[in-house]
Amino acid sequence: MLNKNNWILPEGMEGLLPADASRLETMRRELLNLFQSWGYEYVIPPMVEFLDTLLTGTGSELALQTFNVTDQISGKTLGIRADMTPQVARMASHNIYKSAPVRLCYLGSVLQARGAKIEKSRSPIQVGAELYGSQHIKSDVEIIRLMLETLAISGIQDVHLDLGHVSIFRGLSQQANLSAEQEAELFEVLQRKATDEVDELLTSYQLDAGWHKAFYTLLSLNGDIAVLDEAKVSLAIGGDDVLSAIDELKQVAALLKSIYPALPLYFDLAELRCYQYQTGVVFAAFVPGFGSEVARGGRYDNLTGKLDTPLPATGFSADIKVLAKLSALSKETTKDIILAPASEDADLHGVVRQLRASGNIVVQALPNDLQPPQHTQTIAKVDGLWKVSE
Repeated sequence: MLNKNNWILPEGMEGLLPADASRLETMRRELLNLFQSWGYEYVIPPMVEFLDTLLTGTGSELALQTFNVTDQISGKTLGIRADMTPQVARMASHNIYKSAPVRLCYLGSVLQARGAKIEKSRSPIQVGAELYGSQHIKSDVEIIRLMLETLAISGIQDVHLDLGHVSIFRGLSQQANLSAEQEAELFEVLQRKATDEVDELLTSYQLDAGWHKAFYTLLSLNGDIAVLDEAKVSLAIGGDDVLSAIDELKQVAALLKSIYPALPLYFDLAELRCYQYQTGVVFAAFVPGFGSEVARGGRYDNLTGKLDTPLPATGFSADIKVLAKLSALSKETTKDIILAPASEDADLHGVVRQLRASGNIVVQALPNDLQPPQHTQTIAKVDGLWKVSE
């Protein structure tokens, strides 16, 4: 006899019942068609890889999210993918890239040891697109535009775009001669917006007053595009790399506003998503009432070089289960279901095949059914011919 606990799933794992699974599958097809229409080719990375290969160049954050298992054949440690972006990057640099920019897309399940903070899921279905081989700012804009189109076709409304640039903090850290340990410490407290801790750390580093002020100012450099003009003055101590990063954000904002004049843009220069392998512009999409981003991405020019061929790269990803949950599209399926009788008549089977080939749903009754399957129409014999009737 089964104990009721046999039906309990591990925390953060969930199955999808027919209605939700059907909606998600419809969205999956629409998104892959969208990516194809933009020239992005579909790839399917493996679910499991050798751990050292899977985590090459990605940093500790992804390592903490990765489930480890032992390969019974080789005896080596395997990792179950927690993020498909590094896998796709390796496929691009090792198997695909020749000379022209490469556009790839992907969609599949990942498994995370800790999961997301808001929706608590540890089994996202990740969808995303990556563009390799171009360092031009317009490649970043293309990826952001594709992300916005992805959200639109998913029925996500009232999107706000958050923009940042990791080279601002990285450039300040290098110019201030922070050690790797100091940079990591400061990065961690900046992500928590812990103002008192930021002040304490900067004091303990015994930096000149100008550097102390510049790092502390990062916490307040968030808001509309006017923040970028303020940053060029407040962070000028960081030198050309920092000022160039701010100019790149201005270019991205101008290009996006020319295409989406009503799109709300928000800038947060202390936001450092995926800092350990991102190298440039970073971005995330938010919607009211949901406390985390619904999609995010950025530039990561150094990752593929650690995998195989060095390639500039930019991309985005999202959890299609979150998109389906937040979608404003109808959650109801209204397609007619046609019921065929429990008959072995050859002519009936021919009619059923034709109806199914035309995209109809046809369910055939079974002998001695306790009750007929749910349906809106039936197939009945009229004047010797099988016909669909209400």
